Amino acid sequence: MNRKRSWAQAAQYAGGQIRKNWGLYLLLLPAFILLICFSYKPMYGVLIAFKDYHNSLGIVGSAWADPWYKYFVKFFNSYQFWPTIKNTLILSLYGMAASFPLPIILALVINQMRAKRFRKLFQTVSYLPHFISTVVMVGLILIWLSPSTGLFSNICRGVGVQQVPNLMGTESAFSSLYVWSDVWQHTGWDSIIYVAALSAVDPSLYEAATVDGANRWQKMCYIDFPMLLPTAVILLIMRVGSIMSLGFEKVYLMQNNLNLGASEIISTYVYKIGIISSQYSYSAAINLFNTIINLILLVAVNQISKKLSDNSLW
Repeated sequence: MNRKRSWAQAAQYAGGQIRKNWGLYLLLLPAFILLICFSYKPMYGVLIAFKDYHNSLGIVGSAWADPWYKYFVKFFNSYQFWPTIKNTLILSLYGMAASFPLPIILALVINQMRAKRFRKLFQTVSYLPHFISTVVMVGLILIWLSPSTGLFSNICRGVGVQQVPNLMGTESAFSSLYVWSDVWQHTGWDSIIYVAALSAVDPSLYEAATVDGANRWQKMCYIDFPMLLPTAVILLIMRVGSIMSLGFEKVYLMQNNLNLGASEIISTYVYKIGIISSQYSYSAAINLFNTIINLILLVAVNQISKKLSDNSLW
């Protein structure tokens, strides 16, 4: 009874707040509709991971798989299970190790620049690669690394190297090409949020540090970096939560038969199984498995962060 009363009181309070601030809730309405249409409604389609899906029968009309976990077992027993998991983890962890600290360092450097014109120019130059589309970026990589006419081959021949390696056809080079081209493209853009966090630092802290004789390095270590830490922890938690969801487009465009052993990741495998081979239930099961792993990692890292510090997503 008390519980029913508390729910009724909560609903009455919520209704009063909505009536009082209806203008603000009206602004939220478009985002709420988009969230329902493109995030929650498609979740219904996850049912095909547990069904023998046929296009003519639809999701509801298709029979349930027997057993219901048939397609998960099929993936676990697939010869592509460990290679795709390994390649996805290598690219994700390598990418995180390379691209996570660099935006923080770049933001610290930008914050210490005193010449405003040079600072704006530096920021603009570092942001520009972000606006290059994935297709154009991969096209540039292929042109620059062409073993016959590319920039890399011309430099090698210029310094006397006659046997220019075909980097795009070398499995061991694929992860580095993917990660460092990504670092070049997105580091400047990713630093924006850290630059914004540093702009909130109270100038009186710098003045007090200057009076105490602190140099720029000490100000970065004892004022700037602690201010960035909560933001960095939150972004790290979110990054770990998507560690198995590596972007599909760039890897697929950079992929060829020679580097397939290192470039076949879960996303590209799901695309080939689902779109090219039309095995929709199987591809949905693989994707659902991927999502569950991401969710477990997100919750675990969030709880660890919550115990070790005051920073967490919830």
